[in-house]
Amino acid sequence: MARSAAVPAPFVCYLRVYEPLGALRGPLAQRVRAGLARGAVPVVDAGRRDREVCLRAQLGVPPRLLPGEKIDGTAIEAPADVLLAEGPGGAAGQEPIGPQTLVCPLETRPRAAAALVGFLSSETPVLRTAALTAEESVVRSRAEAVVAELGDSATHIVSATWTVPLPWFALVEPAERILVLPSDDAVTAAEAPARRCYWRVPVADALSRADAAADLLADTLGDDGPSDVLRDTARWMRHFDPGSLVELDYGGLVTLMDDQTLAADTSAEDVAEALEALKAGDAEKAMASYRRLRDFWAGRAAHQRAN
Repeated sequence: MARSAAVPAPFVCYLRVYEPLGALRGPLAQRVRAGLARGAVPVVDAGRRDREVCLRAQLGVPPRLLPGEKIDGTAIEAPADVLLAEGPGGAAGQEPIGPQTLVCPLETRPRAAAALVGFLSSETPVLRTAALTAEESVVRSRAEAVVAELGDSATHIVSATWTVPLPWFALVEPAERILVLPSDDAVTAAEAPARRCYWRVPVADALSRADAAADLLADTLGDDGPSDVLRDTARWMRHFDPGSLVELDYGGLVTLMDDQTLAADTSAEDVAEALEALKAGDAEKAMASYRRLRDFWAGRAAHQRAN
């Protein structure tokens, strides 16, 4: 799928889990293998792919409530859209597909259903009425039924719009950041790598950090807010195989920042400093780090009001 310079990626960031292919079971495993045979989706195109399949569902005749489903609301049994991460054998796409290949299915349908349930629970009646093409009770029932299909499992991706949930930075270390910016060495625009800012860490490390930060925040600031977010995030990560990788990806949010801003971003450092200060009992230093972090991301979130 070719990237379009005219249409930016959605302003969405992601937490993704890349799980060993051999850990997947049932219909999902079959659909992921079929998706890999068809060809993995480049990670830089994941947001555009989500948007494409959602728009295709809405523009169908008649429109579908959710992507990847038939007119009657049942799921279409088709190959899964899949992202690949580096595995033990080398770079993504350069090694044979096997049980240890690290994969992240997009699972757009259940994620869209969960987003729809959230929209119905949080937005005003006027906006809900304007956005829906069917009776709200029917829409809610169908969306909740799709979410319920997950059972005891979980989608491999959670996301947020316009800003990164600040507790997510507790899962990573500053030195683990991977920043990809255009290089003057590229002869043509097509040869330049896509701009990215992301972290990839073993799920065991992310879980250990989430648990430690949640305990510290609960002891110093209480159980609500950031500690609650981290406990929810840890519960989500525990659904997956211990050999998985967790990726924190700025996704389309990189388009809200120029190269200099991305290079100077100290979000992970600010969270690490705030946690260390809390551990040392230095509330003033912790607050200063938090304010720096909050102000940086408030500047990004301000773009939402402009749109």
